[in-house]
Amino acid sequence: MIGERIKSLREKKGYSITKLADLAGVSKSYLSYIERNVQNNPSLQVLAKIAYHLDTNIEYLLGEELSPKVWVDHVLDEEWQTLIRDAVDEGMSKGDFQALKDLVRSTKWKEEYLTTSPSQKGKKKSSNIIILHIDH
Repeated sequence: MIGERIKSLREKKGYSITKLADLAGVSKSYLSYIERNVQNNPSLQVLAKIAYHLDTNIEYLLGEELSPKVWVDHVLDEEWQTLIRDAVDEGMSKGDFQALKDLVRSTKWKEEYLTTSPSQKGKKKSSNIIILHIDH
C-alpha cells in the first residue's frame, strides 16, 4: 500500500524514480524496493522525506483514507517552493519559520510606529540585533 501510494504520487508530480530518490536523499534502489513492496517497513524519517517532496504527509502514505494535503504548487509558485524546500533541506524547522515570521511582524510594527508616532519624528532608527536559536 505504501509503495503504490508513493509511486502514484510520484507519477502525478512527473518525477522519475531517480529524481524523487535524489530529492528525498535515499538511494534509487531503496525507493524502488519501497514502491514494489519489497521493502514494506521504511523508517518514518525516510517516509517524511519522501512525503515532503510529494507534497503529502506520512499519514496518507501509511494508508489513511484522507486525500493528500493541498498540493503546494496550487498555492505557491516555483520560487517559493524552492526557497522553502532549500530552507528545510538545510535544517530549518517550523519553529525557525515562526520565529522569522514574528521577527518580520515585529520589525514592520516598529517601523510603522516610528513613522507614525509624533514623539519619534526625526529620531534615528535603531538597528536590530537578531539572535536565532536553531534546534537540530
